[in-house]
Amino acid sequence: MSKKNYPVKKTDADWKQQLSDDEYVILRKKGTERPFTGKYNSHYDAGTYTCKGCDTKLFESDSKFDSGCGWPSFDEAIEGTVEYIRDTSHGMIRTEIVCANCGGHLGHVFNDGPTETGQRYCVNSLSIDFEKQSDF
Repeated sequence: MSKKNYPVKKTDADWKQQLSDDEYVILRKKGTERPFTGKYNSHYDAGTYTCKGCDTKLFESDSKFDSGCGWPSFDEAIEGTVEYIRDTSHGMIRTEIVCANCGGHLGHVFNDGPTETGQRYCVNSLSIDFEKQSDF
């Protein structure tokens, strides 16, 4: 995890108690779920995607698109909710995205998106939850 101090502070034991084993590996140890396995990959209900670690609203459903990469993809994040970190792991240069509130690893952002933003936020389903839009 980043050494930055995030507003949400929990011990490793607290995170392990709150999250499933797989969620812990993704959010706290920068893991990646297998492509095409996440419950939000082909999910298109209206609402807001939130951080699994702290409930921060991260992405609106109208920014979601099918990139074919096997992970939920968005063309923009809600302003101020995502931090961008240079990632040189695995012999690549990428931009990691983490929750700006708790530092939880979400995935990576790439400059190859098909929409006008040109962005493809590639996010692990296990790092997010979904709040359905109310009909009122």
